[in-house]
Amino acid sequence: MNNSIVTEFMILGLTQKRELEGLLFIIFLFTYFVAFLGNMLIVIAIVYNATLHTPMYLLLLALAIVDIICTTSIIPKILATMLTSRKTISYGACMSQLFFFTWSLGAEMVLFTTMAYDRYVAICFPLRYSAIMNHFMCVALLSIVMAIAVINSWVHTGLILRLTFCGSNTIDHFFLMVYVADITLAVGDFTLTCISYCFIIAAILRIRTTEGKRKAFSTCSSHLIVVSLYYSPVIYTYIRPASSYTFERDKVVAALYTLVTPTLNPIVYSFRNKDMQAGIKKVFAFLKH
Repeated sequence: MNNSIVTEFMILGLTQKRELEGLLFIIFLFTYFVAFLGNMLIVIAIVYNATLHTPMYLLLLALAIVDIICTTSIIPKILATMLTSRKTISYGACMSQLFFFTWSLGAEMVLFTTMAYDRYVAICFPLRYSAIMNHFMCVALLSIVMAIAVINSWVHTGLILRLTFCGSNTIDHFFLMVYVADITLAVGDFTLTCISYCFIIAAILRIRTTEGKRKAFSTCSSHLIVVSLYYSPVIYTYIRPASSYTFERDKVVAALYTLVTPTLNPIVYSFRNKDMQAGIKKVFAFLKH
């Protein structure tokens, strides 16, 4: 038995086929730039436009920042390992990657729940929305999101740091994965989000006019689409039969976590939201001058 302490890990990556690595590199590079630039554009548009300084868009701003951190903590290292034959990551870099990745996943889940609550208040209590979702409430909600995310990440990273890695240092993945993690957080956030949308749907159905129902649904449709895209791989991960589990399939699910969802978030919110479209146009107009 090899009792030497592991100082670095060998990452096998997405595939062992060299002929596929070039294609995967182009796909990941392009998608990362779309995710990074798309979310950065949302950040600039919201910060730059005073008309977007509302609770809904402040939460969207936080989500965009979290998505940037999520993709940047994983994807650049994937791209680097695809370019070299030495596919390694140091112990310290691996632990840092684990901390920021679990932080971003935890923050994203709690943010989705917070955004669902914001839409619940907007649709179910429209006349009291400004009073309920005031500046103090926004700061309190975002502070709770960050606190839960940091605690969640510290617990996971702290438990991993207590382990002694010896023997084989090969990881059959493209990052260190914590498999039995976030179950309570994911189930709790998903349940609260579903409860919020049950109240939202009930409130929409009580609206008498078709135009009123359409406007009410349009205020939460983007968030509903993004939540569905995010929780689909999460639900698949936890309810799939053990007999269907494979490392290759798990890598695909992890790719959805780290790349696809953060890429689609800015696209969904920008294409389906007139206020965001107006804010982005102002940014481009400012850059032209």
